[in-house]
Amino acid sequence: MAEKPADKNAPDQPEPPYSIFPKWQRLVYVYIASLAAFASPVSSSIYYPAMLTLARDLNTIFQGVAPTIVGGISDRIGRRPAYFLSFTLFVAANVGLALQTNFVALLILRCVQSGGSSGTTALSSAVVSDVATRQQRGSYIGLAALGSSMGPTLGPLIGGLLNQFLGCRSIFWFLAIFGGVMLLIYLLFVPETCRNIVYNGSLSPQPWNRSIIAYIKSRRATSTVAENPSERSSKDRPSLLSSFPILVEKESFLILFFGGFLYAGFYIIIIGLPQQLALTYRFNSVQIGLCYLPIGFGPLLIRPVISRIMDANFRRHARALGVEIVENRQQDIDEFPIERVRLEVSLAFVYLSSVSTIPYGWVMGLRHPPLPAILVLLFNMGLCTSAAFQPLTALVIDINPERPAAAAAAFNLVRCLLGAGGVGVGNLMLDSLGIGWTSTLIAFIWVGMSACWWAVVVFGPRWRRARKQKVIHDSSRRSISVFQVPLAWIGRHCLE
Repeated sequence: MAEKPADKNAPDQPEPPYSIFPKWQRLVYVYIASLAAFASPVSSSIYYPAMLTLARDLNTIFQGVAPTIVGGISDRIGRRPAYFLSFTLFVAANVGLALQTNFVALLILRCVQSGGSSGTTALSSAVVSDVATRQQRGSYIGLAALGSSMGPTLGPLIGGLLNQFLGCRSIFWFLAIFGGVMLLIYLLFVPETCRNIVYNGSLSPQPWNRSIIAYIKSRRATSTVAENPSERSSKDRPSLLSSFPILVEKESFLILFFGGFLYAGFYIIIIGLPQQLALTYRFNSVQIGLCYLPIGFGPLLIRPVISRIMDANFRRHARALGVEIVENRQQDIDEFPIERVRLEVSLAFVYLSSVSTIPYGWVMGLRHPPLPAILVLLFNMGLCTSAAFQPLTALVIDINPERPAAAAAAFNLVRCLLGAGGVGVGNLMLDSLGIGWTSTLIAFIWVGMSACWWAVVVFGPRWRRARKQKVIHDSSRRSISVFQVPLAWIGRHCLE
């Protein structure tokens, strides 16, 4: 991460604040990022009530995987360019989907649409890393996740209403308009927050990377923000493909692998819900959309609670270790068990989610399942699964502070790959095992594979310190290879 150089003539200079943006601005930027992240889940869940209609009219729904390149672009060039790329692709793809009837074109455009929208989830986590310290991150992650929570809540309802009264193609026009509005908001108002570009906000971004409002203000008055291109050197910024090395690191692999299985298991259960509701209760697309509301209301209610639990757990461990927490100063975690702090909360809700999943499957498998019981169990599943993911998202960016967007994108990639695989085998499992045994099997897999996170709790700090030492050692070797090796070679041969 680019650090603003200190004045050598002032050795006692106090540590600068983590972010110079006022608190209300930080909250606004995270809230807008959360609203932008709404594009990812809503562009998937909005199809659920219309799944049968779309299968008949469009033949297929292709579940695309977000390109991890968005995370690399965000960490290296800035959040704003990454948002522009994401929403431009999203808007163009939705307009094309609304107008297109060719099967191959629909397949390609659906991939582009998913690629454009899915990157916004990673970007929202990166914005949190830009403006919030680790000790504050629980509250900010909760706010940033509101958009992702609203997607499963409002998406099916919006999709059901549009499909019922305007036809399935109106879904694409709705998404195109939403993407266009978000693109306009970022173009006009939202500043660059990437710490590799603007540090804590004290450096000015490139002129082309400023919001229109900021650009107009800079033309009218002399800017007081530092303008030093040398301080924005790209040499130490993450590469555009920095998501992939994260996947092979031991700690990150175990975190993301089990997180992906949680995501896949949840979607295996949920993917069959439209057909089950249509066959069991003879519901239309609007009624199916209403049945999805409990899945989203659970996360909406638990997000602020988990935020407080996460921050309180951070303070509890800090007190136990005698670590002082300073407002708006980044907390060093070299000797701090950040893995235990985050995963203690996640693991508790993994087990609660497993317990909630089993009764849902067996009740849904009854010949005439009581609808109120189904809705309550869906509420519990959505609440517990969402609560397990929130601390996990914070941990992923905690241990990758120089490349938060790439880390979040790596998490998104694993979730999408395993989720797509889960969707592919979900109907086969439901047809062969039934919803009862499928949900039971998934719950037992979750419990068994939670050993991945227990291993991170025990060995994660050691792995993290070893990785940091390796980075320092590799950096030192690169420095030697550039300067010292040629000089040593010349000296040795001169003496000979």
